[in-house]
Amino acid sequence: MAFTNNVAPSRVGVVNGTTDGSFAQDNALFLKVFSGEILTTFEEANIMKDLHTVRTISSGKTAQFPATGVATAKYHTAGQSLIEADNGYQSDIKKNEITINIDDVLISSTFLANIDELKTHYDVRSIYAQELGKALAKRFDIAVLKTLVAGARQDATVTGNSGGTQITGQTLTTGAGLLTALFEVARQLDEKDIPAEDRFAVLTPTQYYKLISDPTTNIALNRDYGGEGSVASGSVPMVAGIQIFKSTHIPSGNLASTTTGDGASNNDVFDVNHSGSGNGSGYNGNFASTGFVAGHKAGVGTVKLLDLATESDYQIERQGTLFVAKYAMGHGVIRPECCVEVQ
Repeated sequence: MAFTNNVAPSRVGVVNGTTDGSFAQDNALFLKVFSGEILTTFEEANIMKDLHTVRTISSGKTAQFPATGVATAKYHTAGQSLIEADNGYQSDIKKNEITINIDDVLISSTFLANIDELKTHYDVRSIYAQELGKALAKRFDIAVLKTLVAGARQDATVTGNSGGTQITGQTLTTGAGLLTALFEVARQLDEKDIPAEDRFAVLTPTQYYKLISDPTTNIALNRDYGGEGSVASGSVPMVAGIQIFKSTHIPSGNLASTTTGDGASNNDVFDVNHSGSGNGSGYNGNFASTGFVAGHKAGVGTVKLLDLATESDYQIERQGTLFVAKYAMGHGVIRPECCVEVQ
């Protein structure tokens, strides 16, 4: 049977059925699926996003965070003036400022040839999307964790306040040793008047599961002692009031002389003005002795100029599509007293 009339198809990839016949308009809706997959993967693979302070700016190259010291109190002697400096009633509240710069745009990209996509029998775009998201999440997590270590090695931002905390000489290969270290973290934070809420510790997977499998640390799991862990789920949500997380992104090794990658950051968190540091470049320092990190959400900060964004471009001359995921952010230490490095 012969057909003489044309058919007007319902184009799945066209927005509101309006197209000029170009590749971009014919496939507009298909490309948005790819973008959504990158955003989802980034959220799932990123653990540090909710464990520190994040600020978004609409323009500019830096963001400032004011830092203030503490006031003093004194018993009043009848008849004395409160405003006379010699009487010592006036508090000289120290102040300082922390500036975080925006780093260069961090990009993860890949090119998908049309012929390769046609030959594959699975959805290669979703795999590529996951890998782009994971790459950005990994770099984000590593940079924030490195900054947390830098904060633990810094002096106080404001004169009279506390500096960062380094806890050394800990046994981190046994459950009992890890439990002792976590209680020491809690003690140090208590003594520096750090709020009990929003405390966290990030352990390596080996350390994390040692807390569960080591029979000497049953107290972390035993509900008779308030333990909240579970062997069945393989989780230890909290010890000594500290939320416990695991990550393979905890920095290790001596990277102080590495000036590429994180070493090329616009934020030199290991510069010579930071006590105990002065040996590093950008976010890179000497992490050879770092066991795990801990702290409070207020310890380090991230400034966002360009949040995670995705782009795709079909290139006729190359017969394929270029996919790009990117962001422009910067990281820095805000309150070193909230940062802990355990060795």
